[in-house]
Amino acid sequence: MNPEVEILLIAVVTSVACALPGVFLVLRRLALVSDAITHAILPGIVVAFFLTGSLTSPLLVVAAAATGVLSVVLIEAMHRTRLVAEDAAIGLVFPAFFSLGVVLVTRWAGKVHLDTDSVLLGELAFAPFDRFIVGGVDLGPVALWMMSGILLLNLALIVVVFKELKLATLDPALAAVLGFSPVLLHYLLMTAVSVTAVGAFSAAGSILVVALMIAPPAAAYLLVENFKPMLLLSGGLGALGAVGGYGLARWLDVSIAGSMAVVCGLIFAGAFTFGPERGLVSQIRRRSAQRVEFAARLLAVHLLHHEGTMREAVECAVSNLNVHLGWPVPATRKAIAFTVARGLAFEEGPVLHLTEVGRRFAEDLSAGGI
Repeated sequence: MNPEVEILLIAVVTSVACALPGVFLVLRRLALVSDAITHAILPGIVVAFFLTGSLTSPLLVVAAAATGVLSVVLIEAMHRTRLVAEDAAIGLVFPAFFSLGVVLVTRWAGKVHLDTDSVLLGELAFAPFDRFIVGGVDLGPVALWMMSGILLLNLALIVVVFKELKLATLDPALAAVLGFSPVLLHYLLMTAVSVTAVGAFSAAGSILVVALMIAPPAAAYLLVENFKPMLLLSGGLGALGAVGGYGLARWLDVSIAGSMAVVCGLIFAGAFTFGPERGLVSQIRRRSAQRVEFAARLLAVHLLHHEGTMREAVECAVSNLNVHLGWPVPATRKAIAFTVARGLAFEEGPVLHLTEVGRRFAEDLSAGGI
């Protein structure tokens, strides 16, 4: 297989594998836990290396995942005491674990070469060199097999306990009442996050795993509201970020993993800005429409109060409404256009009058205290 195709496949599989558990982290407001785990796994890797003397031993993955779960257990234990907030507990635990790993490396593994850039950013371009060979047969890159296996495990977990995870994520109290254990489900999810972070560590680096695990789910959260479409879209956006990042890296001749994170960030920025319901633009439009609608209500009540009075021609004159209501001219024009478009009022010469529908509407508002 072409090395470029292998790199692209590893990138896509890694991104999707990270994005799926990331949906639950985003919905649980535990995005920083992914950052904590990617740092906390270092002492587990170091201890396993001391025991095996090999950087390719499967024990490194097991030990790193166990360390990640242990960090989550400590964070939860500190948070449950109610003496420390959860974000503070995260900020206390993961620097301690990461520092312990650094101390172990510098004290007893000083002669081991550690490429800081590879640890932080990863280097997907080197992934095809580490081959999975069985009986003399080259089966492809180790990273592709590992991340494919982790992706299948994440999919299996989501399929098997989807209802339980969904309920425990959205309403832990109800899950406990129905007989599910939110704590057990939480640690099951954190185990999946830890294993995924460990697997993606060599390909994407400790820092960029966070971007791959959080950016696509966060973008999906802004684009859709239902749980299943959010999972599907998150995986799709993760794959899109991988493909786009690979193309960007080839174009600029820069880090592939870094480019993937940049593209994922751009995808999130697009969802944040142009999301159909939760996007910034839609929120601005919605608030603007709400202001116009509220102004139209006040205008209707104003017309009702002066209807049939001697000052109606003055108070309800279109040219003077902004003065009597104390509004800017553009806001007044929008309110008038809204009431006329909705059939609440009509212009007769220079004066704005309520229609029958508008009169009943204004009377209801007045009765309600507006």
